Amino acid sequence: MNKRKVTLAAAAATVVTGAAGLSLLAMPAGAGQPPTLPSITPEALVEQVLTTKPTAFGGTVQVENKLGLPAIAEIPQLADGNHTARIWTDGNEKFRLALPTGQSEQTIVNDGATTWSWSSQTNEVTKAEHRADAEKAPAEAKAVDPATAAREIVNRTKESSDLSVDGTARVADRAAYELVLTPKPTEKTLVREVRIAVDSETKMPLRVAVHTNGASSPAAQVGFTQLTVGPQDAKLFEFTPAAGAKVTTPEAKEQRGDHKPEAALEQALQGKDPQFFGDGWDTVVGARIPAEAMTQVPAQAQGLVDRFTKKVSGSWGTGKVFTTKVATVLIADDGRVVAGAVPEQVLFDTIGQVK
Repeated sequence: MNKRKVTLAAAAATVVTGAAGLSLLAMPAGAGQPPTLPSITPEALVEQVLTTKPTAFGGTVQVENKLGLPAIAEIPQLADGNHTARIWTDGNEKFRLALPTGQSEQTIVNDGATTWSWSSQTNEVTKAEHRADAEKAPAEAKAVDPATAAREIVNRTKESSDLSVDGTARVADRAAYELVLTPKPTEKTLVREVRIAVDSETKMPLRVAVHTNGASSPAAQVGFTQLTVGPQDAKLFEFTPAAGAKVTTPEAKEQRGDHKPEAALEQALQGKDPQFFGDGWDTVVGARIPAEAMTQVPAQAQGLVDRFTKKVSGSWGTGKVFTTKVATVLIADDGRVVAGAVPEQVLFDTIGQVK
């Protein structure tokens, strides 16, 4: 596993989402009889998932979370409950994402040069010009795309998992293989297994289901309920702000102090590369938030931390721990942060190594 591929932003977002990239996964099983497909080895299926070129598609995604996550205004699909999103892509970097929230909707469009984010409720648009070193896909897009989530999990954990193909399934009216990644017995993780439905034709992941120890049903689910594979209308990847819309840039938002809670934590961690301890499923990511940054966290972010954490202490010091069904985050009072898909004791044993 290439640990450098785990980005600093992912480490920071973990403090709020408690997921370390694993909380954005899976979907309910599709209806209908399991299809009959040619046999395939799990190793071959994994290779196809990782090497097959992404294809153009449009579809509806259903997200079902049972993680105990707080509601984040910008990404309501991460909160506990059932949510729906629509996504289109040209198979390259262009995409369109629609996130309904009650009577309003957030629309995100990547036209290849700019990512636009529009809220129908406020009629505000954020315009982010692409830079060579910048992420093209925001967290919202990664949170509801089963294919992206599945590929990241397979890439990070295949070496530390026992692989199997457990029959077939029908997802969004498409025939799929059921790929199962089970952490090896030596892995100290909260995850029991991850089940990924892989399209038999395109080898595109259609559904991912994360199961945790001691639970009979998935901890979280995200996947397609409707899917059309093939070229999409090019106009979907164009965006023109509506008349009267207020257009700002991420830089302008920062200057006026308009921060997302997770963005504030990300900025606090940007002064130093994340540190990694262990590998595979029980990898722990750590960082140290500078003392001055600890005092600059907006009240909204601090409120989330206080509300969804418990106070803990040990030989390492004192702090707060945030736990979901698939991940644990430990925030020490001195600014050290560690997180992973592991029990809290693993973090207690690890935080002393953070420099």
